[in-house]
Amino acid sequence: MQDIMYQAGLVLEGGGMKGLYTAGVIDFFLDKGIAFSSVYGVSAGACSMCSYLSKQRGRARDVCIDYVDRWDYCSIASLLLTGDLFNVNLNYHLVPEYLNPYDYEAFQRYQGKAYSVATDIVSGKPVYFRIRDMRKDMTKIRASASLPFVSRNVPIGKGLYLDGGLSDSIPVQKSIMDGNRKNVVVMTKEMGFVRKATRGYMLRLAGLRYWRYPKVTELMMKRGEHYREQVAYVNRLQKSGQAFVIRPKGAVDVGRVEKNPQKLKALYQRGYRDAKACYRELLAFLEA
Repeated sequence: MQDIMYQAGLVLEGGGMKGLYTAGVIDFFLDKGIAFSSVYGVSAGACSMCSYLSKQRGRARDVCIDYVDRWDYCSIASLLLTGDLFNVNLNYHLVPEYLNPYDYEAFQRYQGKAYSVATDIVSGKPVYFRIRDMRKDMTKIRASASLPFVSRNVPIGKGLYLDGGLSDSIPVQKSIMDGNRKNVVVMTKEMGFVRKATRGYMLRLAGLRYWRYPKVTELMMKRGEHYREQVAYVNRLQKSGQAFVIRPKGAVDVGRVEKNPQKLKALYQRGYRDAKACYRELLAFLEA
């Protein structure tokens, strides 16, 4: 099927293993040849973005499910031995180079712009890394998906970075500022989801862990409020017809670090079904 590239932004929220929902949505897009001129990925959304732009159907799903039983995929052992809960060597080297090879050449044929969102831990501001060469820019994907406490700070250039969700969980405003009048937003949390305020003891731990980077603690303190504001903004855009939103219709019974492959497969299938169910409405939005 010949792809159709729409002059629109695609915004992919993070959410850890809840990203299997996004994997299902983007595989439906691949099946229908739907492409976007700009794609913005945050954390798990940035990881899914990689396989979407290389047109490797099923890869975003497989790399999240096939290795869950390995200690060096995501485990306390990995955290203690390497400083990263999600093992860097496996996830960003062995998987793309050997176990489930990434199609770097296919990515280079993508005609649009791709961005990975990370957080500068010194300034506390989001940084939108342009991904031009996936082989060279894989560290920018890793930075976006490096969760506080369970990941090492990621050096890029002269900066240090962590999870993009700390500063910009749903970067639709950035997409609009870049000139995208239409935006498709794939969210991993259901309507009505409320992000709880970070508990006091976690803030105290953050203050100790990131004492040199107080903006990290400040972001964690305000994260629940900031997320509610972003969701409200997305809802207003949806209501006014400026954004098309795909998200779970009910509660998602998958944890951020989920190990149950059946739950993960079910969430993937749910994302695929939800995208399929709104296909005609999506086309109407994109082609209007």
